[in-house]
Amino acid sequence: MTRTMFVTGSLSHGGAERHSIALMNRLAERRHECHAVYVKSGADQLGRIRLRGSGTVHCLGAARYFDWAALQRFAAHLGHIEPAAIVAANPYALMYAALAMRLARQRVPMIVTFHSTRLLGWKEQLQMAAYRLLFWSADCTVFVCASQREYWRWRGVFSRRNEVIHNGVDTEAFSSARDAGAGGRMRAALGFRDADYVIGLAAVLRPEKNPLQLVDAIALLRARGIPAKALIIGDGPLRVAVQDRARERMVANDVVITGYEHDVRPHVAACDVMALCSFTEAFSLAALEAMAMGKPVVHSAVGGAAEMISAGHNGALFPAGDTAAFASALEALADRSTSRSMGRNARRVVEALFSERTMVDRYEKLLLDLCGKPLRPVEAVTG
Repeated sequence: MTRTMFVTGSLSHGGAERHSIALMNRLAERRHECHAVYVKSGADQLGRIRLRGSGTVHCLGAARYFDWAALQRFAAHLGHIEPAAIVAANPYALMYAALAMRLARQRVPMIVTFHSTRLLGWKEQLQMAAYRLLFWSADCTVFVCASQREYWRWRGVFSRRNEVIHNGVDTEAFSSARDAGAGGRMRAALGFRDADYVIGLAAVLRPEKNPLQLVDAIALLRARGIPAKALIIGDGPLRVAVQDRARERMVANDVVITGYEHDVRPHVAACDVMALCSFTEAFSLAALEAMAMGKPVVHSAVGGAAEMISAGHNGALFPAGDTAAFASALEALADRSTSRSMGRNARRVVEALFSERTMVDRYEKLLLDLCGKPLRPVEAVTG
């Protein structure tokens, strides 16, 4: 077994953080010694971490983008833990991990899991120019879908070894059969009628997630006589803008925002269809979770969407930013027999290809390979 340190920029709400937590929890169950380090103090997901034995969780308390004191604390912590490998989530965590390792004069295999496909701002693009050097020095980059690896390969972002390991979800935890009545109870609690066509969006309300487009699509659908309602599961800087747009489009009563939810499953269960209208995604955990719960997903054709969704089989794809196409795809799924049939197909796809167990198996094999250790049969800790 290995002693592995997982490094994230924070433990705030986000797919990269959830991915890291799932990995360390599952590897800890398999008797690996796992340690968590997060650079900045956002810790909304701290309670999700379930490390066993001598596993630790350590916050560096960085007060700014580059904090020398935090880096020194990291180097000291590295010297204390002496990990056999480090897994850094995204370039920011990679920067701290690589520099701390040099400061501590340690050299262990470094893996970076990369969860981005497109850089939206000039600041991110300038940062990536420097981050490339860190990717080149890492032992392995794990991309979360094939299209993402291809996108970054042509832009000079790669390591000595480059793998694609699709994100995976816990198919037992995310299952419509787990609590068949939860969706109906949640619909009633939120004021939805049985006849309403409820379209869900589970996302942090940031510009790249493009939540305003869902509001515009709801307005189009209602103008066509479809009783569409939006259930936005999340919060963020665009919440007020979403509410303002809903009022402008005369659908304020048809858009419900829940705020952050620790457990999204009852809310997803309340929806007929889930949507993602992002300008950029890599391989959405929110989409996989919805599919695992038997919901078809209408997804903008970005990142690895086409690697999880087959149009007309388990969901639909539309050109990013094209609201008319988005609304038409949603309209086609307003028929419940169609959406339920596609939802069943979505569940089968996740079970076959994108389970959390499959994902963890591949990461475990990669870690042991880089550490020069043989793969042993899994013996999970229970209780």
